[in-house]
Amino acid sequence: MKVHDIENLNTYKRMHDVAIEIYRLTEKFPKDELYGLVSQMRRAAVSVNSSLMEGGSRNGTGEYRQFIGIARGSASELKYQIIISKDLGYILPEKADNLIDELNQLGKMMTGLLEKAD
Repeated sequence: MKVHDIENLNTYKRMHDVAIEIYRLTEKFPKDELYGLVSQMRRAAVSVNSSLMEGGSRNGTGEYRQFIGIARGSASELKYQIIISKDLGYILPEKADNLIDELNQLGKMMTGLLEKAD
């Protein structure tokens, strides 16, 4: 898979939308979370597609699969960060639940990418 192919994946496009949403949501977090949850959530959200892009530019299926695994890990980190943000009252429950559902779907899509990489 080539980098330009990654950008055409539904997984990439949907995760890009999630990353934009995370940036918008975290703008409203308390200022004392700027170097805590805000920074972590933004990095995790950006890391998913960054890893997919990097994996798509690597040589060989093994490296590509490794970076899909990294992307899945970042998506899982982001899920927990959304959960704790919801529990702290920084994100409305309905919005958090929708984001978690989307990340669960994206996780399944990344599993599909792994299966196709074989």
